[in-house]
Amino acid sequence: MRRLATFIGLIGLLAGGAQAQVTSASSLAPTASSATVIPSATIAVGSAAHPLSKADVDAWLDGYLPYALRAGDIPGAVAVVVKDGKILTARGFGFADLATRTPVDPEKTLFRPGSVSKLVTWTAVMQLVGEGRLDLDRDVNTYLDFTIPPYAGKPVTLRQIMTHTAGFEEAGKGIISYDAKDDVGIAAYLKRWTPRRIFAPGTTPAYSNWATTLAGYIVARASGEDFDTYVKRHIFDPLGMHDSTFRQPLPANLAPQMATGYPKPGEAKGFEFVVPAPAGALSASGTDMGRFMIAHLQHGELDGQRILPAAVADVMHDSPLGKVDPLSLMPPLNRMELGFFETNINGREVIGHLGDTSAFHTSLHLFMKDGVGLYVSFNSPGKAGAVGALRTAVFEDFADRYFPTIAAADGRVDATTAKRHVEMMVGNWTASRRADSSFLSVVYGLIGQTTVSVGSKGELVVPSLMAPGGRPRQWVEIAPFVWRDVYGHERLAAKVIDGKVARWTFDLAAPFEVFLPVAAAVSASWLLPVAYASIAVLLLTALYWPVTWYARRVYRASHPLTGVDLRAYRATRVMAALEIALLVGWAALVAAIFDGGTPSPTMNAVLTGLEFGSIVILFGTVLIAGWNLVATWSGGRRIAAKLWSVLIVVAGAILLYVGVVFHLTTLTTYF
Repeated sequence: MRRLATFIGLIGLLAGGAQAQVTSASSLAPTASSATVIPSATIAVGSAAHPLSKADVDAWLDGYLPYALRAGDIPGAVAVVVKDGKILTARGFGFADLATRTPVDPEKTLFRPGSVSKLVTWTAVMQLVGEGRLDLDRDVNTYLDFTIPPYAGKPVTLRQIMTHTAGFEEAGKGIISYDAKDDVGIAAYLKRWTPRRIFAPGTTPAYSNWATTLAGYIVARASGEDFDTYVKRHIFDPLGMHDSTFRQPLPANLAPQMATGYPKPGEAKGFEFVVPAPAGALSASGTDMGRFMIAHLQHGELDGQRILPAAVADVMHDSPLGKVDPLSLMPPLNRMELGFFETNINGREVIGHLGDTSAFHTSLHLFMKDGVGLYVSFNSPGKAGAVGALRTAVFEDFADRYFPTIAAADGRVDATTAKRHVEMMVGNWTASRRADSSFLSVVYGLIGQTTVSVGSKGELVVPSLMAPGGRPRQWVEIAPFVWRDVYGHERLAAKVIDGKVARWTFDLAAPFEVFLPVAAAVSASWLLPVAYASIAVLLLTALYWPVTWYARRVYRASHPLTGVDLRAYRATRVMAALEIALLVGWAALVAAIFDGGTPSPTMNAVLTGLEFGSIVILFGTVLIAGWNLVATWSGGRRIAAKLWSVLIVVAGAILLYVGVVFHLTTLTTYF
């Protein structure tokens, strides 16, 4: 997750630490090249398949998850495997509640699958498409009682929303709260602020909870039912998902079944209200999610109940964006379908989704041609975010155990060409999923830049993309501008336009986010070191004032400056101290937000105060420092004082530049 990296990076900005690397998910397409690809012989990838039986899966899970939970300090988990239209196994591990030592019951314990909830929302959209009440390619304003502004005259469509290519910037405010009063409802949530569209529609994947919520609102308006009621009547009830709901707080009959979530190991904070509910508010038992998987594996039908026409379900499962816009997402990396995204592995066609709340972390994968589904959910991120690697490992190891593949080995691009391709990748990159018009742009757009470099042997190095064990991934180019981790399934690919790398991504991220080149004017390679140095100059300036005051007091010496010179000197020190205090305030606010702080009137007041403060202090520091510069250079002062006065002006100007470019001076409480 970005949260920890962002916090460390922001503190580093104040302390002069190393640049944080923040990763994201994305998708892109490699282009043809004149590189020589050396073929390899056909080899067996993995060992012979184990029988996918209840006995074997249960034994495997029993040997896998209990130790993984203890090692990762994760209280509990649920795992469900479906096969051939039936639940093969549903297992609970660990505890639904640590205080009461309540075990996880896969049939009754409710977990919060986070963004896996979106699959229910997308299913609802496709139901109405199948009924002719919604059109995937129509301007969504047709269905709304407020207006989404066009981008260069182009509207938003449901197809773009379902493929995360509507072009919206990240909307991060008020996603999760522990207070029911913050759950304002999806209509109020949507209408209070419309995120900017920062990409042309249909061109660039940028995951959006806000846009998904918009789709849920459209479902409600087109059906004439509130969203929670619609999904219960048209999805949950027909599928027999009686232990599932989007309602917040939980209905009285389901509340006792809710697993306790632990956003930090051992720390329970209560029920999470997901304000953009269609994007992540589902509460469901493991077996209910098993029934949902079976319905999709069976083309929209379960036990004689059909929630989607087979043809509509097939379109939903096999309409990758690459077929709509080949310039956006292309093979060989995973692509976005209509709501689902590809998680292909070992030559198998797999679609699914991942999901996260502050406490719960989930993955769902459907092996479409094999009639098999895998669902796992955990009620804590665990120690140092251990669950992130764990849920991926469970999926990959499950696939390797039950669906190994006999296939041709990867090719290999010749060494000279491979080195040249790596050199084309070198630089700083920013994720397409980002805040672009608020103060959070300093996090996503500066501190969060991802660096790509060349290793000592000419290999590709992406420090932020670590393997599950924490080691750097070892990338080998297997086809022109396509790399694979030598010891894993992960692939990375780049798209080249006019001889330059225009975007890149990796499999896990490919369907919904890409990395784009950073303009030289805002590159962290030079801007962060200069910003650190500027902070150091202002900090030393502020600290030098009380130190010299104390020294003069001890030795009973008078100040060497008088009149205008003294006033300019003191004013500059005051502004330097205020600027340091301002930056500390910004760091504290951002850390609180990324640590799960809920927006409140107090937080809004603090944000507004910091924004006004940034206007006054950042501009004021430059003006006062300029006054001090003139006074110093015209007053016969020592050369050291003159040079330091120049440094103060430069430092103030650099931080003003950062503040303006990254919206610290923009007056808004929406982000």
